Amino acid sequence: MKHHQIVIAGGGSAGITVAAHLLNKQPGLDIAIIEPSATHYYQPIWTLVGGGVFDKSVSERSQAEVIPAGAKWIQDRVASFDAGANTVTLEKGGAVTYDYLIVALGIQLDWGKIPGLAETVGKPGTGVCSNYAYDTVASTWENIRSLKKGTAIFTQPSTPIKCGGAPQKICYLAEDHFQRAGVRGQVNVVFASAADGIFHVPHYVPALNRVVARRHIDAKYKHDLVEIKPASREAIFKRMDTGELVSMAFDLLHVTPPMSVPDVLKTSGLGNEAGWVNVDKGTLQHVNFPNVFSLGDCSSLPTSKTGAAIRKQAPALADNLLAVLRGHAPAHVYDGYTSCPLVTGYGSLILAEFDYDKKPAETFAFDQSQERYSMYALKAYALPQIYWHGMLKGRA
Repeated sequence: MKHHQIVIAGGGSAGITVAAHLLNKQPGLDIAIIEPSATHYYQPIWTLVGGGVFDKSVSERSQAEVIPAGAKWIQDRVASFDAGANTVTLEKGGAVTYDYLIVALGIQLDWGKIPGLAETVGKPGTGVCSNYAYDTVASTWENIRSLKKGTAIFTQPSTPIKCGGAPQKICYLAEDHFQRAGVRGQVNVVFASAADGIFHVPHYVPALNRVVARRHIDAKYKHDLVEIKPASREAIFKRMDTGELVSMAFDLLHVTPPMSVPDVLKTSGLGNEAGWVNVDKGTLQHVNFPNVFSLGDCSSLPTSKTGAAIRKQAPALADNLLAVLRGHAPAHVYDGYTSCPLVTGYGSLILAEFDYDKKPAETFAFDQSQERYSMYALKAYALPQIYWHGMLKGRA
């Protein structure tokens, strides 16, 4: 059994960023990061990969390359937590004890919860694709560019998801491609969402509704995908308001899978009633275990699950953990800031930025609810560089 001053469970965006902030603020900390994957992905670019703008290879780096200098990488998976004993058990055997624990395990993609999905997504000839995994994202563009006529359906589930705007972004890009390819008149574009509207922040709703109307997208709200019938190419939806099952034929089906807190956290004793790691929304400190903190997608923080949110959460958590380590009360308050760069077509984007109260928290002086090329360029070219060279280094 090995002991470390700070153990970080998860080496994704949240785990790496908070580790970098901690080491920048206090060099010499004994930090171990538990992460099984040998590859680190910049997932926000997958929307543009699915839209044919970039190859998926631009999204990957080796995990060893992004582990902050001074942190130890434990290449293993967490098997269980025992917060009462300050212990993390590892899947390959053995355990790690800690003085402080940061839980940053992200969110779990539940492909198996929709019958017919796991065996079809990303497979040639099925018409089923998804931007939500490295192994399937290339199939989205293959399906979009191959479709000449028929029905293209883009889904959004009833569960919390990472990057809440992603399901509609690929819908807009696909519609734009069909227009440019001269086949739009032969393709019916459907956005089938379990939500009751296009977006949950009122300031951006009118502009997004105009995008839907201008692109003649058939928006079907309160429709939750519950089954795929591959043989007949039918997507079965459950009406959220009535419980009625509705069948839609498809030629292309882009699926955003249902998601949940990782299984290991569901029985960890660290979660709230829904399983998310139960932390104070301002300080990111656990409500029951003062030496435990959490950020990112697996936390209970009531904001959209995005990399932009992590960029603001990480410095707050680092400050507060170091304050507790020094015997002080946590004082850095995170206000719920998050961002959804909503791609509305090739070369246009609405940059939604908001806080816990769903009030705009915009960076620029102009009205960000309007579509702009400059914001598209920011997402496509600037933000990846900021991520790799700024955020993961604890500098942005």
